[in-house]
Amino acid sequence: MRRREFITLLGGAAATWPLAAHAQQPTTPVVGFLLTASPDGYAAFVASFLEGLKETGYDESKNVTVDYRWAEGQNDRLQAMAEDLVRRQVAVIVASGSDAPGLAAKKATDKIPIVFISGGAPVRAGLVASLNRPGGNITGVSFIVTELIPKRLELLHELVPKAVTIGALVNPNYADVELQLKELQDASAASGLQAHIVNAGTQGDIDGAFASLVQQGISVLLVANDPFFTSRREQIVALAARHAIAASYAGREFVDAGGLISYGPSILDAYRLAGSYTGKVLNGTKPADLPVQQPTKFDFAINLKTAKALGLTVPQTLLATADEVIE
Repeated sequence: MRRREFITLLGGAAATWPLAAHAQQPTTPVVGFLLTASPDGYAAFVASFLEGLKETGYDESKNVTVDYRWAEGQNDRLQAMAEDLVRRQVAVIVASGSDAPGLAAKKATDKIPIVFISGGAPVRAGLVASLNRPGGNITGVSFIVTELIPKRLELLHELVPKAVTIGALVNPNYADVELQLKELQDASAASGLQAHIVNAGTQGDIDGAFASLVQQGISVLLVANDPFFTSRREQIVALAARHAIAASYAGREFVDAGGLISYGPSILDAYRLAGSYTGKVLNGTKPADLPVQQPTKFDFAINLKTAKALGLTVPQTLLATADEVIE
């Protein structure tokens, strides 16, 4: 072979080496993370999700990319965000905050796997056919919060037995708001209480809702489960303290922030489990083969420091049943 021909052949082969090497490198999967809330107050939940993802071999800093889409309480933005993730051809869509993101993702695609994280009622909402056999391209974690409103009201009434009227802070934009209102009305009627509903869908609305409670002379409040409220928990807890309102919350995070009492499942555990499910899907498991997970434990937390500031004496029966007492 002539030297010139050899150099030409060698040069052509060398030119193909980078292409071949590139073709052999695995493509980093992209997880689309669709959330109803804002980044404020959600860092711990996202970290728990990433922890679960890492347990299945996926590390955001190494071999997976997460594309976050925050609706910031504006559910009308969810559909466009879901469709944008589909156009990007992400490997999995994680839909978090209520049934609404999951429904938006489900409408946008029946091909891309979907893992939802919701405190709503996924079967009733039409997200899945059943919890054991979700079917289609969707599964997830349902952490049962709305159905706990009667229990939360019972605990609150035991703590403040003289209350005749209670306030209820509700986000009218929440996907399961009608179910929340029904649970509230049924539970309050069964306890002989009157419920005064105040709505808040924005940060400013929260201030206005508390002003309404004060004007009505209401000093006992049940804060409905909602990802927007969770992201604004510092604001809500501060307003409750300022106006001397005894409040019950759906998540332990509120009590850690200074809230009075909470009862519900661990939201951190729900996000970690969703991260694990996402990793399993990335590894090839079909969503239809993964039953919807539900919590097996509910935590009751009391902040004694807050109770003392409100002039409340916590009954021994509540102290005895509390999973966590903050002093």
